[in-house]
Order: sequence, then C-alpha cells, then structure tokens
Amino acid sequence: MNYSQFSATGSRRLAGLGLGLLLAVGISAESAAIPANPQDSVRSLYQTLLATMKDARTLGESGRYARLAPVVGRVFDIPLMARLSIGPSWAGLSDAQRQKATQSYGRYISAVYADRFDSYNGQKFEVNGEQQAAYGVLVESQIIKANGDPVKVDYVMRRNANGWLISDIYLDSTISEVALRRSEFASILRSNGVDGLIAALDRKTDSLIRGMGRSS
Repeated sequence: MNYSQFSATGSRRLAGLGLGLLLAVGISAESAAIPANPQDSVRSLYQTLLATMKDARTLGESGRYARLAPVVGRVFDIPLMARLSIGPSWAGLSDAQRQKATQSYGRYISAVYADRFDSYNGQKFEVNGEQQAAYGVLVESQIIKANGDPVKVDYVMRRNANGWLISDIYLDSTISEVALRRSEFASILRSNGVDGLIAALDRKTDSLIRGMGRSS
C-alpha cells in the first residue's frame, strides 16, 4: 500500500482516501446492508477494503475496481461530493451534465481506491468513535501502518434516505478531500468546462483501471 499519498506534499494527487479494518472479513450480505449508524458506514467500507487488499494480487487492478465500486457507490454520497467538488459551475449545468459528472466522479473515486489499496502487509485500521458537528457527524479513525506509525483519517457523515453516507474525508484533521478536488478541478473547468472535466476524469479512471495510474 502506498502511504506516500497520505503525506501533505502528496495530498493533491489522491490524499485522504485511506482506510481498512481491524478484522479480516470478506464481502458478504452483511456488508451490502444499509448501515444503521455513521460508524457502521465506515466499517462497511473497511470490510471491503481489507478483503480487497488481501486479494489484491489475484484480483488485479480491474478486479479490485469491480469489487470496490459498488461499495463506494453505496457508502459515499457521490452526488453531493461531485457537486461540492465542482463548485459554483454546478448551478449552470444541465441535468444530463450533472448526471455524467456524478457518474464520472464516482468511477474515479472507485478507481483511486483500487489503485492505492493494492497490497496487505499487516496494517491495522481502527474506528475510534464519533462526534457531533455542525455539518453532521464526524467519524474518527486511524490507520496503523506496518511500522506502527498512525495516520489519522476522519469522515464527515450526513444522513439521507439511504442511511449515513460519507460526504468528505479529512487527513490529519485538516486536509479535506472535497476541497482538494475542487482546487484540482477549477483549472480544468476554467479551460475546458464541465465536458472537459468529465473527459479528464474518464481518462484518468481508465488509466487507473488498466494499472497505469502510478506512472501518471
């Protein structure tokens, strides 16, 4: 697993997307259920991540993507994250553009997970509780790397009809995934509009799924 992505200097590429679980559990009917509370939403993601990491070599890049994409779609509020990441430009988009942008954003996030969580070396992952916040609930967690160093990763959770969903991720309590994406997307939107952004996300996703993401 490439932990360089959790550093502040590497945060613009793919920071904040980190996680796993203390228990080794496979994909099951339980993981497909709608989580009953914020911490269960995070644990549902962690279950799939750990199983995928352990099977990484057998699955390959596309196999990891196929396993992770349904869970990412279920536990992340992809429509909200896409809207916030695109920012003010969202208001001027057609319904078709919004739908395409949301789909491309969701595929991209899934591909990022598949690319970065590519091995298991005995890492440990902890859900440490939750606290109320003005924007919803903050679920606190940390990654314990193989060398024992902890990496703090917290989740902003919001509730909708589908249960408690992740709407943002904070690395070290300061680096917002949505804010990073918004900064990254801004220049593309200025130069090429939302259609250019959708095309760029699709290209990056296809590259990651083919296992070429590390060279980009």
